[in-house]
Amino acid sequence: MRAISLHEANTIIAGTFAAAAEHKCHALAAIVLDAGGRVKAFQKQDGASLMRFEVAYGKAFAALAMGRSSRMVLQKQREKPVFIQNLEALADGPMFLEGGGQLIRDQSGEVVGAVGVTGDVNEMDDICAIAGIRAAGFRADDDFDDAATQRLNIKKGPPLKDPR
Repeated sequence: MRAISLHEANTIIAGTFAAAAEHKCHALAAIVLDAGGRVKAFQKQDGASLMRFEVAYGKAFAALAMGRSSRMVLQKQREKPVFIQNLEALADGPMFLEGGGQLIRDQSGEVVGAVGVTGDVNEMDDICAIAGIRAAGFRADDDFDDAATQRLNIKKGPPLKDPR
């Protein structure tokens, strides 16, 4: 398993914040976890509210725990609430079920970590997280074609759009 470096984690966060500035988002917080769910880097923009670390961490952890974006974990919770309730009880970390948690994949599709972004609406958190992943030369689930998606068992939702 390839480990994500501190430089790569910080590049993801910088790319996330650059996308936030481009889209005129509210103040964001972003966390990068390694593939084992441990914190590699975290930053919170000036003006971001108090519990942003916990929310960002929960989004990234949920993505890693279920092998899909936190937005898709939320969809799974709507379909099978008892399953997710039991999973949350078993998890050794927080599970925050909202958009903004994205898996970080290398070029072959191997998961090397996850990023959690919070501070704006869920769609913008996801859009900025994906931009950060790409800024560091990694791939998000949305970057894989249908054949790779099936081979890697990637769960994709509908395309993301700026809701504003």
